[in-house]
Amino acid sequence: MNFIKQSGFVLIGENPLNLVMIAISGVLLYLAIAKKFEPLLLLPIAFGMFLTNLPGAGLYHSEFFAGGHIDWNALGNGGAGLLDLLYLGVKLGVYPSLIFLGVGAMTDFGPLIANPKSLLLGAAAQLGIFMTFAGARYLGFAGAEAGSIGIIGGADGPTAIYVTSKLAPHLLGPIAVAAYSYMALVPVIQPPIMRLLTTEEERKIKMQQLRTVTKTEKLLFPVFVTALVAFIVPSAAPLVGSLMLGNLLRESGVTERLSKTVQNELMNIVTVFLGISVGATATAENFLNSATLKIIVLGVCAFGVGTAGGVLLAKFMNLFCKKENRINPLIGSAGVSAVPMAARVSQTEGQKADPSNFLLMHAMGPNVAGVIGSAVAAGVLLALFL
Repeated sequence: MNFIKQSGFVLIGENPLNLVMIAISGVLLYLAIAKKFEPLLLLPIAFGMFLTNLPGAGLYHSEFFAGGHIDWNALGNGGAGLLDLLYLGVKLGVYPSLIFLGVGAMTDFGPLIANPKSLLLGAAAQLGIFMTFAGARYLGFAGAEAGSIGIIGGADGPTAIYVTSKLAPHLLGPIAVAAYSYMALVPVIQPPIMRLLTTEEERKIKMQQLRTVTKTEKLLFPVFVTALVAFIVPSAAPLVGSLMLGNLLRESGVTERLSKTVQNELMNIVTVFLGISVGATATAENFLNSATLKIIVLGVCAFGVGTAGGVLLAKFMNLFCKKENRINPLIGSAGVSAVPMAARVSQTEGQKADPSNFLLMHAMGPNVAGVIGSAVAAGVLLALFL
């Protein structure tokens, strides 16, 4: 009888909503595998959600992390599950910083250095973060919760996870699912907004070829940006510092082995741990409520406003540019930091207007600027509410 009472078939009666969460995890697994929606992270998130909702498994205990604090005594008394231990990497901010290390090693900042104006477009795309923050506050979310929801607009999953784990860990599951789902839908969400805000003539604008960036510039850039950001927004230093260290490993030319390790083995290992840990927070109590529905709606608004912000600033900048130096407004949409997907969307839309137009390298400038911009925005939110 004791054996039967400890089985999942009996324990599920204590919280039947776990079955709903298991079904939702099945839907996410389908989207990751069949539809290829950000599969590298959505699949581990979905399976982490599946594991944490298995009745009686005891893999994750939300009470160990209640109130934003870690109950080290409970963790050390032998009652911690596997996902409790893996979640420490999220809670302590380790995994997102390591992801940024890998992103930096895979990113070429050359287009941004060659065209510094694109930094403004990346900054304008962060408008979605702060507009969504205002919308979340209006809907009744606390300041820290609204900041975590707003960061979805940065289109940067690790940044969203980093901020939410610090400010509103109880919202980590729905925010992570929303962030990565919408990142996968960038080619669906952005084009209608881009076409609505631009004319046929603007979409046909051809931009001048970017200048060649010297190695010295590429070496100085990560050091200078890290110092500048750390002095202005010290709370953004872990993310920006990790991003720029990864880039310096790439550009230095003397750490090729480390660069490859960071880009591949380390990135893959951390991605698995990050995804399964985030999925573990999606318990029925945290996920099945009205707040989740609001987050889903606010998330798509964040992406839309961020896209519009970049496009509109590009149009405004053209008012002060000579004809030969005009910016194709389509590249402004790449300011959301979904690298390189958003830049590819700009290229695709540009070629629909003029097949001989090549915008990809120009769009990579705002795209990588968006990565820096979202990290800075995260630092601002942490400074305000942490």
